[in-house]
Amino acid sequence: MFNIAIDGPAGAGKSTIAKNVAKELSFIYVDTGAMYRAMALYLHRNGISADDPEKIAAGCGGADISIEYRDGEQVVLLAGENVNAWLRTEEVSAMASKSSAVPRVRERLLQLQQELAATQNVVMDGRDIGTVVLPDAQVKIYLTASVEVRAKRRYLEQKAKGEKVDLKEIEAEIAERDHRDMTREVAPLKLADDAVLVDSSDMTIDEVAQRILAIVKEKMALEK
Repeated sequence: MFNIAIDGPAGAGKSTIAKNVAKELSFIYVDTGAMYRAMALYLHRNGISADDPEKIAAGCGGADISIEYRDGEQVVLLAGENVNAWLRTEEVSAMASKSSAVPRVRERLLQLQQELAATQNVVMDGRDIGTVVLPDAQVKIYLTASVEVRAKRRYLEQKAKGEKVDLKEIEAEIAERDHRDMTREVAPLKLADDAVLVDSSDMTIDEVAQRILAIVKEKMALEK
């Protein structure tokens, strides 16, 4: 199997790029956030309270979660059932925000993500994919951009939605998030030794995707 890990700070465009690269290669894009939501749905269906971390830890081991493509759509499977329609409900969102902080949940999802990558060609993005989740990925990308550029992107996105936003406040929030992600005790955000650094500050989405695809195709050619 061929695995691509894309890590980087908040606002670097990881998910957008990962989806584009996966589509171009006909790989599965592993939406780790959707997997956390599927776990939350599983816990909710089993009557476990979001405020009971001990029961969450005890109950999460039975969850069977996977991702596949059906008719061109990414489908999140819970015990083989397509649960896309339930992942954005209020109950699931509330459970996900609490259950994702339980270490045992993270451990179980890590196991499921690694099992998926062992049987499928995948593109996975996050904060610790290349260092923790897929340390043996054939291609590792560290996608970043300056704080100013990432803040401006988020500012324009939120402004387009009609939200009242302040650019300097967004810059401060992103800088704080970077510090928190890079200094946390468990799986901090860092550049893997064998990752390729891609700075998207002066690049379009398509240019970044093409740069990563070139890296992937070169690696694939070497492995033939």
